[in-house]
Amino acid sequence: MATSTDLIYAFTGLRALTPSSSSSSSSSSIGSLSFSSVFQFHKNGGKLVNNKRKVGVCRAMVQQTYQGASANYAKEMERLSAKESLLLALKDSGGFESMITGKTVDMQRIDVNERITGLERLNPTPRPTTSPFLEGRWNCEWLGTSSPILFVTKLIFERFPSTLVSLLGVDVAIKDGYAIVTANTKFLNSIESKFILTTKLSVEGPLRMKEESVEGVFETPKVNEEAIPEQLKGALGQAVGTLQQLPLPTDLMTSGLKIPLGGLYERLYMISYLDEEILILRDTSGVPEVLTRLEAISDPEGVEQIVEYES
Repeated sequence: MATSTDLIYAFTGLRALTPSSSSSSSSSSIGSLSFSSVFQFHKNGGKLVNNKRKVGVCRAMVQQTYQGASANYAKEMERLSAKESLLLALKDSGGFESMITGKTVDMQRIDVNERITGLERLNPTPRPTTSPFLEGRWNCEWLGTSSPILFVTKLIFERFPSTLVSLLGVDVAIKDGYAIVTANTKFLNSIESKFILTTKLSVEGPLRMKEESVEGVFETPKVNEEAIPEQLKGALGQAVGTLQQLPLPTDLMTSGLKIPLGGLYERLYMISYLDEEILILRDTSGVPEVLTRLEAISDPEGVEQIVEYES
């Protein structure tokens, strides 16, 4: 059994093995090393144990942890910078309104697409189709060729000339496995109306979803009488009176005209980027769509997943 004198000699010898340093941190580590070494010496029946290898391993682990934290911080800063760059490019291009009116030029398109690609590679959500961040209310910033938003706008402008109707904006609300696309329109700069398209969403993988049209609704127009020209007020009053005399269902007059659209529209798309502020989709042709969040869900942690899929 090791004597007290042996312990003292062992303690002294171990201190000599450790590199000296004037810093307080090194002194603390030396004291800690010597105490643990003495304990090992006593535990092993007086046999001296060199703990330099263990100390080297610990130092390597600390260094790797520090480097990993620095790399994560740098990547997050890169992602935030890429987001800001994309939002600025969308603003400079005129965004949704310019795309609908055909004012977006090729240089603006390639600029936005370049920034979209740069942000997609930094996607922080590995399984976006079942993420609670997917649900909420989104504003359309950049359209794809197969977007239901484009489907709605074409449906409106194919029936009404652009001189009579203007599109104020389009937003998408995603909740409980459905997407509700709302197009806000104004006729003759005085009659406001909405066209609402409801689609069903099905999860087909961690990135892929299927979207199918369900129905469309033309809401009853709201008339701003102050904005109506005097020469049109008489004609508008006659039209309203005629509609009220028609034998139309009561719900048609209150909730609007419902149009069944089951099976008329269908598409597959992939979510290539999702965080708390931006949603990027790509359809089967690879064309991107960009949406920015308007309203978040009230309790993102308590939201159930849309539809579970089988891998």
